[in-house]
Amino acid sequence: MIDAPYNTNLTLRQLRFLVAVADELNFSRAAERCYVSQPTLSVGLRELEERLGVTLAERTKRSVILTPVGAQIAERARKLLQDSREIEELAAAQASPEGGTLRMGAIPTIGPFLIPRAMPALKSSFPDLQLYLREEMTGQLLEGVHSGRLDLVIYAEPYAPAGLDTLHLFDDGYHLAAPPAVSPLSPCPSQPDLGLRGADLDGRQLMLLEQGHCLHRHALSAFPERDIQQDESFAATSLSTLISMVSEGLGITLLPDLAIDAGVAAGQDVVMTPLADACPRRITLAWRPTSVRADLFRKIGEVLRDARGSLVAP
Repeated sequence: MIDAPYNTNLTLRQLRFLVAVADELNFSRAAERCYVSQPTLSVGLRELEERLGVTLAERTKRSVILTPVGAQIAERARKLLQDSREIEELAAAQASPEGGTLRMGAIPTIGPFLIPRAMPALKSSFPDLQLYLREEMTGQLLEGVHSGRLDLVIYAEPYAPAGLDTLHLFDDGYHLAAPPAVSPLSPCPSQPDLGLRGADLDGRQLMLLEQGHCLHRHALSAFPERDIQQDESFAATSLSTLISMVSEGLGITLLPDLAIDAGVAAGQDVVMTPLADACPRRITLAWRPTSVRADLFRKIGEVLRDARGSLVAP
């Protein structure tokens, strides 16, 4: 315990330092995150401890550990900082409802294919809006919007977040991507438009993205009643790598229609076959229910829907 009188004269800057230290557990990274020098952050945290009269963090040369009371105060600080941001947003929304800064996140199997097509329309529709984009996994995105680090996120259901307002954008079906030589998986010549069905994939193994990508889980659940498994010998970190492996004849996979229409497989020697009865991903927009910019987010959703509709497979 630090021998100092209790004082409630706290600053948001000090609380930001504490939250950054709690998240990073490293003074150097926390200082970078707060755009200050490490000595400045250390002094600010020490001042906060002296004002409160408690030790918030245990420091060694190699690590930082929050004390139990430090962890509790850091969680309260997060809420205070989020409230302060929303106060600023409320004031900014009155002055410019469709302006200011917006931090939007998207998962890697949506962002690269949808956002570039939507960006010109977003800039035209909201010329006063400064948009910052982040690509992260679903769990990171939802943590980001809950904590206030992000304002708006695009993800794929059936991942179901709690405590967020959502807007369904569109459904995203699948095609089977296979090498030309995999003839047993070709559609019936007399009815080529029917494509393949889940029963045609029974007992098959799929090459998939590595675990952590929501598409890994979604692809396996596209036909929940069928015996479709992952090819454990390979896991890709991106769709482009996955398609290259298929093109080399090493296996088959499921690709979302959004990525195909955006040209992810252009120039690759793969055969795309529609899967008529696959359970699609539901592409969804989400934000905090306390946000004062919900009307703007819904308008952005309409732009994203239009952008999806304008994509046509090359």
